[in-house]
Amino acid sequence: MINLRHIEVFRAIMTAGSVTNAAQLLHTSQPTISRELARLEYLVGFELFERGRGRLHATARAVVLFQEVELAFIGLDRIVSFAESLSRFSQGAFSVACIPAFSHALLPQVCKHLIANHPGVSVEIATLESPWLEEQLTLQRHDVGLTEHDEAPPGTELQLLMSVDEVCILPDGHPLLEKNILSLEDIRDQTFVSFSKGDRYRRVLDVLFKEAGIDRFIQVETHSAVSVCSMVQAGLGIAILNPLTAIMFQGQGVNIRPLAFSLPFQISLVKPLYRSSTPFQQYFADALQREISLQAEQLSTLGVSVTLESLDNVLTPASL
Repeated sequence: MINLRHIEVFRAIMTAGSVTNAAQLLHTSQPTISRELARLEYLVGFELFERGRGRLHATARAVVLFQEVELAFIGLDRIVSFAESLSRFSQGAFSVACIPAFSHALLPQVCKHLIANHPGVSVEIATLESPWLEEQLTLQRHDVGLTEHDEAPPGTELQLLMSVDEVCILPDGHPLLEKNILSLEDIRDQTFVSFSKGDRYRRVLDVLFKEAGIDRFIQVETHSAVSVCSMVQAGLGIAILNPLTAIMFQGQGVNIRPLAFSLPFQISLVKPLYRSSTPFQQYFADALQREISLQAEQLSTLGVSVTLESLDNVLTPASL
């Protein structure tokens, strides 16, 4: 009879990509994983993986089975999350998952406003990069999420709150500060501080500059938007990044200039569909909209293009 251990082993192999990695994921030995996999294939009556050159390749049947397994695990996580939320709600706890940029650019003031109006609430902030952020939201691990994407992860609903163009930031005394708006030609021969190669905005910029025939010199690469701003502040180059982080450094050795071309950066609110709802979701959404509106006004005065979306009916009373 197929048991939960067989399914865990199958899921680990599909997720980790090999028996060796699956063994590490489940904190067991490689022979144990191989034995459990062989037993599962015997029980289901067909091969789940094709063996070749020391690697496993999932069959079409394995892919279909994996989809059902993932749905089942989401169901299990929903039960665990629901039980935990019953306890947490009585204690006034509230969990937010977001990318790092939002944790420092948006959430401090949002949490300040939320706690000022609801002193008993305790806020937990989990900062995650994609795709781990979307995975945690799909698993219903948090009460709400904030993402830079415009597509809802499975098992959630999403509301786009704001779309704003990325900006160029420059250190004090930079010659380009004489210009109000910067074009690609303006920044052709500049030294850059940039996100690392794996960052999706870095990839977009690389394509943009390549298509324009610009071979930009990157002096410093780093993973975080705050770090990018700090490097520019130190005079190590100019950078293109999201304006929410940039505005935190405005007037502190960092200057913002709009770009003559559009590179949209988005803020979206994500609500899990199968997690127990709390009134704090709506309270948080209200505080978030307030903070986004304030930042949108500030960015507009700097000439940055901003589009705000209404938050009406995102978290309706029926869902609370």
